[in-house]
Amino acid sequence: MSAEMDRLVAEFEKFQSKIKQAEANFAKVGDLQNDVVALEATAMSPDRAVTVVAGPGGSVKDIRLTTEALRQQPQQLATTILSTLHRAVADAAVKQAGIVDAHVGAAFGLDVSGQVLEAQAEAMGTTAEELKSKAAEAQPGPRRLTDEDLEHGDILRRDEPPAAAPPPPARPADDGVRRLWDHEEDR
Repeated sequence: MSAEMDRLVAEFEKFQSKIKQAEANFAKVGDLQNDVVALEATAMSPDRAVTVVAGPGGSVKDIRLTTEALRQQPQQLATTILSTLHRAVADAAVKQAGIVDAHVGAAFGLDVSGQVLEAQAEAMGTTAEELKSKAAEAQPGPRRLTDEDLEHGDILRRDEPPAAAPPPPARPADDGVRRLWDHEEDR
């Protein structure tokens, strides 16, 4: 009877260990969701005239055009926007896959990043290795200053608007301090 009880206790402890491991794996899902929601991938056209910011699931969060972009012919601008948009969405998909791999890939034996790259390569008629090398080459270099930048004094142009200044720290209420002071004088 004792040997049977020891075997049952050992099986129960093994079962509890598996439950704890599953709970740990699923606890990572909340972090995964937060990271996916915050995901952004930015792509810029080679001439730096068009910038697209993509989010999770292929969502487009922002499209920014420079004045140089607006000087393009309509069809040329449309082509530039579309190709930049495709690259941003593809980059977002790769980043999203990387987030999934980082949080739960090993626990569940997944290689989502590899699968996404293979799917993109197949859709584009290329290889995953070629896509990786093109992505590294596609990063535009630093932007050169134009006469327009110098004319408008916009040498330190930002791609994003400056952050708002933080509110001033709260001061204690003057009335409360006066009441404390008055109370001390009454003693």
